[in-house]
Amino acid sequence: MADVNKIQQAQSVYKTLCKMLDEKKWNYKKYPENLVITFSTVGEDIGMDFVLGIDADRQIVRLFSRLPFKFSEEKRIDGAIATSCINFNLADGSFDYDYLTGEVTFRLTATFLDSLISSDLMLYLILCACSTVDDYNDKLLMVAKGMLPAEKIVSND
Repeated sequence: MADVNKIQQAQSVYKTLCKMLDEKKWNYKKYPENLVITFSTVGEDIGMDFVLGIDADRQIVRLFSRLPFKFSEEKRIDGAIATSCINFNLADGSFDYDYLTGEVTFRLTATFLDSLISSDLMLYLILCACSTVDDYNDKLLMVAKGMLPAEKIVSND
């Protein structure tokens, strides 16, 4: 359990997040008892669901988006190759791949340990995550369906 100072700092970060989203007129759901918000958006093709939580113990902001499909057993190696190729090219965040289930989740984190997080950083985290998931969710789906070779996922061919 986090100490009182960590909890207060986490609550402050949560308030900054919610204030920024309200100012941007963003549609989201609040879960203040857990310091979590959820939101959904649609990019160029596939809908995206996000969970953003403030971890008081670790003093981090965590943003997740689970992709709405899984790699079948026969495509699991392709899923591992594809997510690895993507992650090699990402500046921020990563796609976590569960080889046993075929699930893919995008994850992006930032720490606020002994520091303050601005609303600009919160906006960056959200926009970066939305953009990254939108850029790759359709490509990963194509690999999962056998329509795109895994090693071509980040090529310009």
